[in-house]
Parts: sequence; C-alpha cells; structure tokens
Amino acid sequence: MRYRLFGRTGLRVSELFLGAMRFGDVDQATQIINQYAEAGGNVIDTADAYGTSEDVVGKVLAGRRDRFVLASKYSLSRDESDVNATGNHRKNLTLALESSLRRLRTDYLDIYWVHFWDRHTPIEETQRALDDAVRAGKLLYAGISDAPAWVVSRANTLAEWRDWTPFAGLQVPYNLLQRDIERELLPMAEAFGMTVAAWAPLGQGKLARADAVGENDRERAVLSTLKDVAAELDATPAQVALAWTRAHSRAIHPLAGASSARQLSDLLAGLELQLPGEAVARLEAATGFRLGFPGDFLVPDMLGPDRVEGR
Repeated sequence: MRYRLFGRTGLRVSELFLGAMRFGDVDQATQIINQYAEAGGNVIDTADAYGTSEDVVGKVLAGRRDRFVLASKYSLSRDESDVNATGNHRKNLTLALESSLRRLRTDYLDIYWVHFWDRHTPIEETQRALDDAVRAGKLLYAGISDAPAWVVSRANTLAEWRDWTPFAGLQVPYNLLQRDIERELLPMAEAFGMTVAAWAPLGQGKLARADAVGENDRERAVLSTLKDVAAELDATPAQVALAWTRAHSRAIHPLAGASSARQLSDLLAGLELQLPGEAVARLEAATGFRLGFPGDFLVPDMLGPDRVEGR
C-alpha cells in the first residue's frame, strides 16, 4: 500500500479508502478491517446515514482507533419529524457530530465530510461551523461530497480569505460509466490541491462482475472492452476498473466497500495493476465520453503554440 497526503495537509492517507456503508455486523466488519489494515490501508469512511455502520466501526476500532484515519459525514436527515435534523446548517452539524462521536466511541474525527450540498444553507455558515469544530478539537480536517464545483471553489476561496479550515477533500462518484467529474470537479480539485475520494469506482458493482450485462449499447460496449482488457492483462474486471480510476490523476483515491474478504482481496490486487496507455485509450473510447463546452472548445493550443509563454 502506498500513501499520499490528504489535500494540502500533512495527513498521510492510503491509496485505497475503505467504505463502511455495508457494515452491519461486527464479525464481518472485523475481518474486513483487519485484512485492510494488514495490507496497509488506514482510511475508514462511514456516515451517520449508514444505518448501524458507525456503531459497528466504533466497536471494531476500540483500543486502536488512533491508528486509523476515521471519517464520517453529516447532512442527511437524522429525524424525519424534525425539520432542522437535516441540512448543512450549524445546528444540524453540531448535533450530528456529537451523535457520530458517541457511536464511533471517539472524541474526534480525522475527516468530517459535508454529505451533500444544501442550497438552503449559506456555505459561509457551514464553513464557519466546521472551523469552530476544528478549533474545538472535535475535527481535524474537513471535506465535501456531492456538490457543484462553483460551490466548493467559493467555499475554499472564502476559507483562504478568512483563515478558516478549507475543504481538503472532495468525495464524488467516478468510474468508467460515470466520468462527469472530468468536466469541472476534477480540474477544480486539482487546482485547489484537494484529494478526490472516488465513490462507486466499480459502477455499483456492474464493473466488477464478469457476467454483467449492460442496460444499453453504451454500457454493453464498456463492459465488453473491460472484459477484453482484463483477459489480456490476466486481471479481473474489478481490478482493471479500479486501476482506470487512478490513471487520470494522482488526486484520486478509490473509495470502495467490500462485504467479504474475497472482494477486498480483489480490490487490493487492483492497486498493483498499472494499465498500459493503449488499454486506457481503448477503455475511454468505449465510454463515448466528451467534455462538452467549454472543455472541448478551449483546446490547449487555441492561441497558438508559440504565442504564449509557458505553452
């Protein structure tokens, strides 16, 4: 297992993040977390909306919590009967954080993610509330999930101006069937030096199964090419799909869950796979993805290769 820094911080995080959404049983979670840790993995990602996941993770990490980079999220409703038990405002953040800390049996979180963009709460309020929690020692770093690039850009610019805690990480879906982040979110994250936790790197399981059948012509083309490349490289489709997510940018860390030791072993083996450039090109051609405007319009040599210094 290799490590990188989390955003523009000094926190060391493993190249594969372990998602805990599926954890509902202590014995199952113990086996998977132990296997992950033995391989060198150190990031465990959960959320208050993941059922009993936080309780399970808290029990499994008892006595060794500080050896892990523990992450959780808030935003989704904690109580459907309470209008203020959802969203990114200060009240919900405060109560959600305290609840997560109790369930996880810890007095701090390494990373706290805003689970999704709440258009009703000013981003300034969310940023300041997160900064207060950092200053109180309950959080070490902040991240944001599932938000537009302009929101994240505004938030981190405000944090820079006002000396608040910035978002060091971005959590978004990314896989061969869903490449949307290449338009705005990934370039934005790279510009701000953010770590990108790519959830659903196996396309909700479609890219992991050799017997998977696509729902349309595009999916069928991607799955067919994926299986061909995997066979040529003597790898599994899951390993190739995981390796592809890391081929574009060093900022990307696949965030994947596993419900068995076998599944986790497959993921860990994928970290050692380096795709040839030709294989990457074939896989990407099969997706039919285009940046659209302005990405396709603003080509690098638009002003001429010799007219601008540094080009």
